[in-house]
Amino acid sequence: MTETHSGTYEVAVVGGGAAGLSAALVLGRSRRRTLVVDAGEPRNAPAAHLQGYLTRDGMSPAGFLARGREEIARYGVELVRDRVVDVTGGFALTLAGGATVRARRLVIAAGLKDELPAVPGVAERFGRDVLHCPYCHGWEVRDQAFGVLATTPLSVHQALMVSQWSKDVTLFLHTVAESELTDEDRRRLAAAGVAVVPGEVAGLVVEEDRLTGVRLADGTTHPREAVFVAPRAIPRTGLLEKLGAELRETPFGAYPVVDPTGLTTVPGVWAVGNAAGFGEQVVNAASAGYRAGATVNGELLMADLDADARV
Repeated sequence: MTETHSGTYEVAVVGGGAAGLSAALVLGRSRRRTLVVDAGEPRNAPAAHLQGYLTRDGMSPAGFLARGREEIARYGVELVRDRVVDVTGGFALTLAGGATVRARRLVIAAGLKDELPAVPGVAERFGRDVLHCPYCHGWEVRDQAFGVLATTPLSVHQALMVSQWSKDVTLFLHTVAESELTDEDRRRLAAAGVAVVPGEVAGLVVEEDRLTGVRLADGTTHPREAVFVAPRAIPRTGLLEKLGAELRETPFGAYPVVDPTGLTTVPGVWAVGNAAGFGEQVVNAASAGYRAGATVNGELLMADLDADARV
């Protein structure tokens, strides 16, 4: 890993998670001079393992990224630990460390940030027995007593989904009023056997470094072994906005409008992984990075051939 960088590259990749490293791997193998700028803030850092990625199931996120960095280095891809603080058309990237990097094409893989509900104990236990994705963690906590902390009406959907992994599920309405539940919500919750508890959650009960319950504001405690939450997604779209990329509103924030390869509405700029959508798991992000990397290489090749033909 190189500590400081400046200069001109064919492709700059902003973000060194699964999507960014996958794009960089394809570009390196395509003999493109590529730089990855990584601030070192992976979304899945709190988790001990990643799941559902064929041949990598159960691997630690840190180990996965370390192996990815080793692989891109084999093909001459350079990586710098830094943060991009500004970008102009062209593309000139200003790094927090003071360097300026120029690239012909840009791949944004900066991901998103999860903002957790402000309930005591949630942040401290997140990634352990406070979870958000049943596909990521459901198997590991199967058949335990689940709680679901409702912060939006969409939390009903989360409670219904996690009932696939446990038949002991309680939906704590927290900041959601009972009146916000639709008749369809109530029918489905009843069919799934999900108990509904109104009232604000005051905190989690932890004993001997283990979640044991959910405590309500009225002082009552409900024994639970795992709690599912729905973090508020904060997309890292600052660079895309500076470049004038069109964004679309979703229930999980505003994300760039992209084509199937990740190309944004700004020519020469791709967005992949959680930079392009909330629901991208590691395996999806890696796939999107691969697709974008191959597309960028082909686009550069044709641009150069067209330029040579005009000479």
